[in-house]
Amino acid sequence: MSDVTDSVAEIRDLRVEIDGRAIVDGVRLRVLPGKVTALVGASGSGKTTTGLALLGEYPPGARVTGEVRRTADGTGGSEGPVGYVPQHPAAVLNPARRVSALLDDIARPQVRHLPRAQRRTAARALVLRALSDAQLPDSEALLRRYPHQLSGGQQQRVVLAQALLLGARVIVADEPTTGQDALTKSRVVEQLAAVAARGIAIVLLSHDLDVVRALADEVLVVRAGRVVESGPVERLWTAPRHEWTRRLLDEQRAVPPDGADAGSGRPVLEVRDLTAVHDRRTAVLRAPRLALHAGECLAVVGRSGSGKTTLARCLAGLHRDHDGEILLDGAPLPRSLRRRGRAQLAAVQYVFQDARAAFDEHRPVLHQVARTAVRLRGAEERAATDEASATLHRLGLPEALARRRPGELSGGELQRAALARALLARPRVLICDEVTSGLDTVTRRGILDVLAGLLGEAEDLSLVLITHDLDTARLAHRIAVLDAGELVEQGPAQRVLTEPRHPFTVSLMKTTQRLEAGTRA
Repeated sequence: MSDVTDSVAEIRDLRVEIDGRAIVDGVRLRVLPGKVTALVGASGSGKTTTGLALLGEYPPGARVTGEVRRTADGTGGSEGPVGYVPQHPAAVLNPARRVSALLDDIARPQVRHLPRAQRRTAARALVLRALSDAQLPDSEALLRRYPHQLSGGQQQRVVLAQALLLGARVIVADEPTTGQDALTKSRVVEQLAAVAARGIAIVLLSHDLDVVRALADEVLVVRAGRVVESGPVERLWTAPRHEWTRRLLDEQRAVPPDGADAGSGRPVLEVRDLTAVHDRRTAVLRAPRLALHAGECLAVVGRSGSGKTTLARCLAGLHRDHDGEILLDGAPLPRSLRRRGRAQLAAVQYVFQDARAAFDEHRPVLHQVARTAVRLRGAEERAATDEASATLHRLGLPEALARRRPGELSGGELQRAALARALLARPRVLICDEVTSGLDTVTRRGILDVLAGLLGEAEDLSLVLITHDLDTARLAHRIAVLDAGELVEQGPAQRVLTEPRHPFTVSLMKTTQRLEAGTRA
C-alpha cells in the first residue's frame, strides 16, 4: 500500500457505538484521488455510517473512536469539501424552492471574483454544466420545477449536480442508481467515471453489484459493521473468499416463473385509452390498452420519468388527472381514491417504493398492518391483530420485530411489513412500485421470492410490478415497456427479454447486458 499522503481521505479503526451496540467496528478505508472505492453489504451493515464519517457526520448519541482524516489534495493540506449524494434525495432538497435556486446558492460564491455584471451569467453557466454532467437533459425546463415535480431519479441527479458544483475532492455516492433504469445507470456510471478521471475520489455505497463491477476499482464487503473482505473488483467477482461475498454474488439473478404464461378470459384490471396529465395540461402518459389477468404478474418497465409510477398511481386512484377508463372486473373504477368504495379500495392495493415513509414512525408496525383489515374489511381488532401477526410471520417478520416502531426495522423488513399490510386487505390486484430498489441482493431475492410465492398461493391475486430493472422483470409473465410516457411495447416476458422489437427496449437490453458484464461502454 502507498503512503497515507497519496490519499485524499482515510479512516482508521473506526468504531461507532449507539447504546453500547457497535454499528461500525474497526473499519479501515483509504480513499485515493481518481479512484472509485465501493462499499457493499446488506441494509444496516454500516455502509452509510462509514460513508457519512467522511463528512464528520454520525448518528445522534453515537460514541465514536478511531480516526477520520481528509486533505485537500493528498499533500497534507487543509481539509477539502466532501460531497454527499444520499439514497433518498428528496430529504435534502428544499421543497419550497425551485431547482434553479437550489443550485444558484452553490454557484454564486464561485463567481464573486468576477465583475458584478458578469456574475449571474457565469453562475448560470456553472449550473447548466453541472446539470449536463449529472445527465439531466432539458436543463432550462428542469430549473423552473420544484423537487416534487421531479422523478426520484431526477432528484438524485440534481443532488449529484450540487456535489459537482461544490467542487468536492471526495464524493460519497449513497445508492446513486437506486430506482433507475439500465440506460440511466449506465450514464451515472459514465459520469462518475468521468468525475474520477478528473482526480476526484468516489466512495460508492451500493447494493447494485452490476454498477459496482462496472465502476469500482476497490471493493470492501461489509457485514454487521465489519469489513469481511476487500480487494480489487475483478478479484472479488472471480474468486470471492468470504462466504457472505459469495452469497451476495449468488443471489444476484432473478428466476423466471415456472410454467406457461398466465392470463386468460376477461381481465381483472384493464386500461383503455388512458391519458394522464400533470398541472392539468402536460400529458405525461398514454396507454391505449393494457390488461392484467387473474394470477398474472405484469412488469411495467421504463426509465426514470417514463410514466411508470404515474400509471401505478392512476390504477390505485392516487392520480385522478386522466382521461380514459380503468376497469376492475369489467366495471369502471372512479378516478379518485376518495370516490372508491371500501370493496374497491381493498381490491387494488399499492405498496410504495419508500416503505419507511409509508409508515407512522410513532406506532408499532403490527398495529399499522392490522389496521388495514379493520378499516377495509370490518374485522375486529383482536382478529385483525392475529391475522396481521400470522401474515408478517409468513413473510419472514417475527412478532418481536413487528411490535417495534418502523425506525427500528431495516429497509427490507419494512418492505415485508408493507406487503403484509396490503395483503390484509385481501386484494385482487397488488401494485408494487420499485419495492426492491435500494435493497441488497440477498434481501432483494427474498422479497422477489415472497412475491412469487404470493402468486402461487392465491390464484385470484394479480401483481403489477413497477420496476426499472429488467432482471427483476424476469419474475413477470408479461412485460409492458414505457418510454417518455408512451407504451411502446408489451408482450410475454420471455419474448420481450429475448426478442425486443422497439428500439428503446433493444437499447435497454443491450445496456443491461453491458452492465452485467462489468463494462462501462
